Amino acid sequence: MGDRLKNKVAVVTGGASGLGYATALRFMEEGAKLIITDINEDALHAAFEEHNLTDFPDLLFQDVTDEEGWKDLNKHVSNNFGKLNIMVNNAGIVFRGTVEDTPLDEWRKTQAVNLDGVFMGTRFAVELMKPNGGSIINISSIEGLIGNATCAAYNASKGGVRIFTKSAALHCAAQNYKIRVNSVHPGFMRTPMVDNALETMPKHEVDALLKTMATEIPLGEMGDPKDIADGCLYLASDESKYVTGAELVIDGGFTCR
Repeated sequence: MGDRLKNKVAVVTGGASGLGYATALRFMEEGAKLIITDINEDALHAAFEEHNLTDFPDLLFQDVTDEEGWKDLNKHVSNNFGKLNIMVNNAGIVFRGTVEDTPLDEWRKTQAVNLDGVFMGTRFAVELMKPNGGSIINISSIEGLIGNATCAAYNASKGGVRIFTKSAALHCAAQNYKIRVNSVHPGFMRTPMVDNALETMPKHEVDALLKTMATEIPLGEMGDPKDIADGCLYLASDESKYVTGAELVIDGGFTCR
């Protein structure tokens, strides 16, 4: 156990699996008090019950597209913890589709979860952090930096997260809130979301993608969710006190070219 986040209160959305789960565990290892939310409450409880935790986190149902739910979370954090130091807007979804074949309902759902959810999560965090400052970490993607012909909606949402983060960072700095706002851009990570996407793809597309990952990732392999968790830990800790509006790219070098 470490103490890099000792006595800090953190909220992580989408914490039942993948990057959110790894990040929540890493934060707890460093002494943070956690509120972890997910739309799949059963999976959330199952994920953390397997750990013998001495300081068990709050596990809450949340649909990040529901504004009333954010208001309820504000009350929960205020009443039970009295402050918020760290916010990780991690919840996200992905649908495959080009500009021609993406259904409008999938486009709108993607923006609602991946972008509206980050907007409301950032606004929620700013309200609670204004008295004492804090760190907001918005999970974007390398898909928010480069294009992908078959992920039109996802590209749009994650690109929106990137530039929205900079806007929020500038606002908080101008208001002297002492709130840092940064985005994290994971590359190819071995997460349930990626595994599910691979299962829905035709074999020839999977083979092509795996070849791309083997030949175009300079470090030669997919990343681990713990790699993202460690990056989030840096941004959550006081070690990054002079970092705001930045893009932390963790992709094995994929976007170097």
